[in-house]
Amino acid sequence: MALESEDRPSDSPYIARVWRGYATGVEQMTSVAVSNWEIVFWEHHGLPHVALRGPETVASIADVPDDSHSFGISFSHGTSIPHLPARQLVDAQLESPHVTAETFVLRGNEWEVPDFENAEEFVARLVREGVLVRDPVVDDVVAGELPKTGARSVQRRVAASTGLTQSAIRQIERARQAAILLGEGTSPLDVVRRLGYYDQPHLSRSLARFIGRTATQLQRQDGAEPLSLLYKTER
Repeated sequence: MALESEDRPSDSPYIARVWRGYATGVEQMTSVAVSNWEIVFWEHHGLPHVALRGPETVASIADVPDDSHSFGISFSHGTSIPHLPARQLVDAQLESPHVTAETFVLRGNEWEVPDFENAEEFVARLVREGVLVRDPVVDDVVAGELPKTGARSVQRRVAASTGLTQSAIRQIERARQAAILLGEGTSPLDVVRRLGYYDQPHLSRSLARFIGRTATQLQRQDGAEPLSLLYKTER
């Protein structure tokens, strides 16, 4: 039984992370909350699939196709698709209407399927064709920088680009960071102090909602199902 994955950062301001994975003998996984949307390519029993997958606001149990290969591009918080309102992707996914091993359809046009190594070139083509746009203010604000525009304007721009509020993004990202720290052996009390939780019950509620694990399970790295991808960021 295995759920193997690897990921890498990117020098593209449009991309948060690039990842790929392989699953065999795993029927289900705990899909942890995530505040970024992504485009995912996968193959199962020789059949290719492509989908836009939105932010996930709670942890959930997801089926894992056996003997499947997958690859995804996770986009930065300021990146969006103008023709598709971000809120429509929250806790949802939209599959491409036509996919082959070499091509897929997005916004009515046919595109070559990218891979783990050339994700940046693929995204650059989407940008040139106007499929992707980026609001750098959103990514900067989510990263903790002080906004140069009014609070209401920032809130509208964050919601338009991500489909989420700033508060929701902060809560999700904090829980993901807490899960990483606990998995590395950090004590729950230290996690509370480092990440600004009120107390350990507050941390426990956050983990249950966004990660689907208790602090003890994360420390022992056990659970009924494997977790979806968690990764450190420079931020």
